[in-house]
Amino acid sequence: MMSAYRRWACGLLAGVLVLLIAAGGVVWAADPCFYLRLPEGGKAVAFNERYQNAGLLRQAQADTVVLGTSMVANYRPSQISEVFGGSAVRLTVPDGYLSEFDTTLEAVFASHPPERVIFGLDANILVRDESGLTGALPEYLYNTNPLDDVRYFLNRDTLYYSVYTLLTLGQGGGTPVDELFTWDGDIWWNHMTALDNYDRPEIADQTLPRDAYLDCAAANLEVICRWLEAHPETEFDVFFPPYSLLYWDKTNRLGQTDAVFAALELAAQTLLPYENLHLYGFLMDPEIVTNLDYYCDYIHCSGEADQLVLEKIAAGECQLTEENLEETLANWQTFVVNYDYDQLWTDAYWWAWNIAHGAPVVWQPSA
Repeated sequence: MMSAYRRWACGLLAGVLVLLIAAGGVVWAADPCFYLRLPEGGKAVAFNERYQNAGLLRQAQADTVVLGTSMVANYRPSQISEVFGGSAVRLTVPDGYLSEFDTTLEAVFASHPPERVIFGLDANILVRDESGLTGALPEYLYNTNPLDDVRYFLNRDTLYYSVYTLLTLGQGGGTPVDELFTWDGDIWWNHMTALDNYDRPEIADQTLPRDAYLDCAAANLEVICRWLEAHPETEFDVFFPPYSLLYWDKTNRLGQTDAVFAALELAAQTLLPYENLHLYGFLMDPEIVTNLDYYCDYIHCSGEADQLVLEKIAAGECQLTEENLEETLANWQTFVVNYDYDQLWTDAYWWAWNIAHGAPVVWQPSA
């Protein structure tokens, strides 16, 4: 005859099993990270790119993949498809590290090898090491081992976001999949916003040596070279996102200009020999970077500028080649070193902007 203890233990185990099944059922119904499917009805609830990218890249099965930091967050898949044709997905890893992009792209190729990869290689990302990596990327969602995916269905955080997703969608909320993780809609893209959000540093006492960033850049470039060598059938468009003139003002004032240009030169020299790669220097595109009306701070540009970048990539504009590299870098360094940044904080600049736009000047930033 079963003892009271055994009955209690069996009852407890049965109760736990019921709770686990119920929790897994809620996660299955909501599927907040798109592990099983893209959301029906065209709307989803965005909460964490590092988690939800794992499902997006599998479910989208895209011909063109745009990958990068927050600098590519406002590239809509619909825009990408319109410019390049076929299906598209944009995968944003905010403030990402090259190892995170490596994990993401490996999962892309394991799921559905794309015809084209467009990678935004931020200047800031190029020159930093992996010491700040936090382990925020859930690698169990990106690998090809289905056994450890039980962590997705039996996970407190996933259960929380599943309930949140079901409640949000049930109340008519959510975001169209094409708009997931975009954030440009509520921003006033204007030089006044850019200047107001730019904390201009004091001029540094010392200048960084030209080779200060080369070791970090070389390690990061090794990751990209592995992509190119492992997937020769895929076309890679790597571009330096168009940080604004304010980035170059900051770089100059911190004494980093020579070191940044040395890293850019190393990147170009390393990548250009690959036949399946095209390299684009939008960081040095005066049409975009000198127009502060495209920006909301010193680096992030508007959807309008993003569309311009896509069109220029498709047209082969701003392309760096082994033939034009040295001259392009030299001319741009001369430009940014000698540019009169102080004028951006003068009355003359504001009156010139007022005349050009036909609006009264109601605000003036402080340097």
